[in-house]
Amino acid sequence: MTERTQELLQKALSLPDNERAELAGNLIASLDTNIDPDVDAAWQAEIARRADQVSSGEVSTVPWPQVQKKAKSVGFSLRTGKGTSSTRAD
Repeated sequence: MTERTQELLQKALSLPDNERAELAGNLIASLDTNIDPDVDAAWQAEIARRADQVSSGEVSTVPWPQVQKKAKSVGFSLRTGKGTSSTRAD
């Protein structure tokens, strides 16, 4: 990572959560120049299926603080998506 990129990262990390999320989404979207319609359709169907499961009560959501606590307890970093110890969330 270049020095300029590191500086940008530090500035981005200092933003409020909602602004960081919006920035991250925009950065990721800028990389998705070749959208496979079949993959996109599959994701849209999966999103609809999961939303229907939540709406019907078939499944319930887990509060974010509980997810964070569980991830930390099993040595999983939500920031990097990697295990932080020999214990790993699968």
